[in-house]
Amino acid sequence: MSSTELRRTALDALHRSLGATMTDFAGWDMPLRYGSERDEHNAVRTRAGLFDLSHMGEITVTGPQAAALLDYALVGNIGGVKPGRARYTMICREDGGILDDLIVYRLGGTEAPEYLVVANASNAQVVLDALVERSAGFDAEVRDDRDAYALLAVQGPESPSILASLTDADLDGLKYYAGLPGTVAGVPALIARTGYTGEDGFELFVKPEHAVEVWQALTKAGEGAGLVPCGLSCRDTLRLEAGMPLYGHELTTSLTPFDAGLGRVVKFEKEGDFVGRAALAEAAARAEQNPPRVLVGLVAEGRRVPRAGYAVVAGGEVIGEVTSGAPSPTLGKPIAMAYVDAAHAAPGTEGVGVDIRGSHEPYEVVALPFYQRRK
Repeated sequence: MSSTELRRTALDALHRSLGATMTDFAGWDMPLRYGSERDEHNAVRTRAGLFDLSHMGEITVTGPQAAALLDYALVGNIGGVKPGRARYTMICREDGGILDDLIVYRLGGTEAPEYLVVANASNAQVVLDALVERSAGFDAEVRDDRDAYALLAVQGPESPSILASLTDADLDGLKYYAGLPGTVAGVPALIARTGYTGEDGFELFVKPEHAVEVWQALTKAGEGAGLVPCGLSCRDTLRLEAGMPLYGHELTTSLTPFDAGLGRVVKFEKEGDFVGRAALAEAAARAEQNPPRVLVGLVAEGRRVPRAGYAVVAGGEVIGEVTSGAPSPTLGKPIAMAYVDAAHAAPGTEGVGVDIRGSHEPYEVVALPFYQRRK
């Protein structure tokens, strides 16, 4: 894809004025880093970071049968989500393979429920097409709202105080995985207490024409608190430390939610059929009796960094594969997530290594996540 064809967010000129290193991410020209990715990472862990996430794919579902459609199309119990709350869920194929992982926000009241489905940038079109196809026979409308929103995230322990200075929304009463309409810096926004960093924080959905204004207001409000602009590079190391899966790495169409250790998102108890139910019931039974491979954490004993696709080895045999790997600024060592044979998945399992260009580097098997913030 040539650079002329890359999509640009409403904050594009601002990123360039800040000297951001830009990169093609899922067809979008996005900031990778502004300075040091380690400094950006540490700012989010200790103070606060500001992200442009406008590449994410927003899809609005409305109508009398919006909840029924989403209950059929997705694996979660969306009909049970109360107004102002959000749910992490997945959309699967008929064979149980994961098409994407999603967050669904319930916006409207009881009279006219409205749902905002947020898909990964790389899968937005796939998810949109699947929802449109699955909406046949339901009295519900599926609308592509990717151009209707810019998405900014402020993440880190200082984020509540920074945002509180710009809004009169009740942030103290806003629970994790909840969202409420309000104003930020005088601009209408959906304020959600969600994120992908392992820290407390907020995601702010605003109109694209308000994005620069809100970014600048947050930057000014965060000056005394050490807020810095953050790119996608540190977002990846933050989510990796927090043990959060990334589509295309820990989640793919060749895996079911049960294979990924996320079977809890599949709600068999909900009423009616849903796409993939039969295949997922089989996958659930298989995972209980004889799990194929298990997603684990690996911490390096040396300095060499494992990358996605590298083989995990034990006793001269390949026992798994790395899905994500990076140096961990918080742990001070390279870390990885990997799918390994169940026999080698217990934390503390001896003799496990990663094949890094022909040399078997020793790794410790640990439980995920690598990092958990103090509540």
